Amino acid sequence: MSNTTPKRHLWRDIHVFDGLRTLPESMAVITEGSRVASLVAMREFDEGLAEGCIDMGRGGVMTPGLVDCHTHLVFGGSRADEFEARLEGVSYEEIVRRGGGILSTVTATREASEDVLLELAKPRLQALIADGVTTVEIKSGYGLTVEDEVKMLRVARRLGEALPVRVVTTLLGAHALPPEFQDDSDGYIDLVCQEMVPAVAREGLADAVDVFCEKIAFSVVQCERVFEAAEAHGLPIKAHAEQLSNLGGTAMAARHGALSADHIEYLDEAGIAAMRDAGSVAVILPGAFHTLRETQQPPIAALRAAGVPMAVATDANPGSSPLFMPTLMLNLACTLFRLTPQEALAGMTAHGASALGLKEEGRIHEGAIADLCIWDIDTPAALAYAVQPGRLRQRLFQGELTHAV
Repeated sequence: MSNTTPKRHLWRDIHVFDGLRTLPESMAVITEGSRVASLVAMREFDEGLAEGCIDMGRGGVMTPGLVDCHTHLVFGGSRADEFEARLEGVSYEEIVRRGGGILSTVTATREASEDVLLELAKPRLQALIADGVTTVEIKSGYGLTVEDEVKMLRVARRLGEALPVRVVTTLLGAHALPPEFQDDSDGYIDLVCQEMVPAVAREGLADAVDVFCEKIAFSVVQCERVFEAAEAHGLPIKAHAEQLSNLGGTAMAARHGALSADHIEYLDEAGIAAMRDAGSVAVILPGAFHTLRETQQPPIAALRAAGVPMAVATDANPGSSPLFMPTLMLNLACTLFRLTPQEALAGMTAHGASALGLKEEGRIHEGAIADLCIWDIDTPAALAYAVQPGRLRQRLFQGELTHAV
């Protein structure tokens, strides 16, 4: 048995955003091992508590480690040509009909080995880590066969083993209709429900199951079948819904107790009420809205009025949001959707964790997991105000210092 004394780290005179709000006074924070041991106002701080602590400095802002609760980091290929086509006036739906969009990434991902996908994904994840992320969700959805979806999820698990970050995995088998099933969407849903979900559940590769409920993807009825299969295997559910139209996928997902509904630009009052009643989180994805040059904004004011928690995420992916800078999402959530800086930051900490079903992450309090970021800024609002790399002074993952300048 090890007798090693846990490391103690001390910050003085620091402004703390605890995951939901900015604390009103300058604080002293002590971590011990993997937990926050002490959180006390500087005017009440006893210097005796500093004994045995590593002095981590004074000033700046401390936040929970950022939680990016919606990404598609594992993929092969590039879709820069589609970016160019959209700028020339081609719609996303038309790109999909031409065989582009998700299916072009599917081809490249199927052709890549597990090791190749791992090496391609590492720099993407490292970019998120360098911008303060300590927890990230990674979806599959570019394989669309049992073997390739399993491959993607294995890569996601390996990323969490290789880098100092908590990786949550999500099976998104119902992402697009693969070429083999172009005239048989129900047959593909049979595959997802009867083979894909059981396979990833059996191997412990997925922490949740997601669907793309949309006209260009799968119907509400088909998505509900996937949810029922997930529930039969004890897996939580999530939904891409109401991104391009209002099909009612969010309300259906909420009836099944979905952790979250994501995108939701076309969400109506019935869907909002269903989310409120279910306790589902609304995941706002300004990167996709920005990249696709959408005009239909999510109903932020109505969600706020209903008390539905709003998370913010990068949606980092090769097509509709090739953006790998979480703090940029804070700015876009404010400038495009009129979230307040506090709402945006809560969306990438406490509410982002809730969208993944995580109860302990995304908050700072005594006893909390010491996933922490210390920023060279004066107020938490400055993270959303400016788009400026290099402000991360220190990053702790489970109490271990992984970044320092």
